Amino acid sequence: MSERNKELVRRCIEQAVNTGNLNVADEVLANDYVYREPTVGEKRGREGFKQLITMYRTAFPDLRLTVEQQIAEGDLVVTRWTARGTHRGELFGAAPTNKQVTVQGILISRIANGKVVEEVESYDALGMLRQIGSVQAGKAAA
Repeated sequence: MSERNKELVRRCIEQAVNTGNLNVADEVLANDYVYREPTVGEKRGREGFKQLITMYRTAFPDLRLTVEQQIAEGDLVVTRWTARGTHRGELFGAAPTNKQVTVQGILISRIANGKVVEEVESYDALGMLRQIGSVQAGKAAA
């Protein structure tokens, strides 16, 4: 079961995030799917997921998320990932910069009845915003 759950999460990442095939959401996400993450808050349902992925793929059309590690236990899958992309579209009000961005994060997915029902994600949003120039790095104290 754990391996099957990891494959389900990996399939969603590889198809939806990396290739933009949003139809995979209809196959792998539950009707009552919930996503939570600090920068965008809560997204509900398959349409919420599709809006989220569209937002990031519009900002980074060449977005590529690499699964670095996955751990599964019971109904949970933890995925450590690295994302890379070129900032070519607006993101959180920031105009495109054409800068290359690399971000790392963790996704915790809960699986029920062969579908992803809930995900909580945390990633280096501040680092991403610094890389595109939206936020300036603080000056070190002397």
